[in-house]
Amino acid sequence: MSKARRASFSVQFLGDRRGSTAMEFAFLAVPFALLVFAILESCISFAGQEVMANITDDVARQMRTGQIRQADMNETTLKTMICSRLEIMVAKGCPGLEVDLREYPTFADAAKAGFKIQDREPEIVLTGTDPATFTVSPGLAESINMLRVFYKWPVITDFMARSMANLKDSKTLHFTSVTWQNEPFDN
Repeated sequence: MSKARRASFSVQFLGDRRGSTAMEFAFLAVPFALLVFAILESCISFAGQEVMANITDDVARQMRTGQIRQADMNETTLKTMICSRLEIMVAKGCPGLEVDLREYPTFADAAKAGFKIQDREPEIVLTGTDPATFTVSPGLAESINMLRVFYKWPVITDFMARSMANLKDSKTLHFTSVTWQNEPFDN
């Protein structure tokens, strides 16, 4: 091929606009798909957090009003109550669900016993959230109680795991807390 023919071929190839729409779509399809998956992942995670918060509020209300008695409550019962309603959003059996229910002498003591967020690489650490120290010991009538529920939510989309996960194994910690004073029901 002569030099002139090669130049002519290059000009024709670069000047040909047929298929430019397909090329533009190919360049934009990947970022668009990434954006859609990021939005879906965030929405599902947020919905899971809200469902867990509503379940925790409802369980706390039942304990506050005396519908659920201290004698009827243990860790297995509490986890089962929460998990049976949370399974609409998570895997069967709620792997990664942790609960902590305690009685406190005052609301100030309950606030001090809460948790603080510390940002340490490679994860966010919530102090006061060691499952080995969790207990389920609700108080009697007119006692002050705090229920904390934690769930290790799996980040489903692999490419989002690095930016969304704050725990190891591509998970993010969902948690909710409710503090209340029991009503003066009969013990």
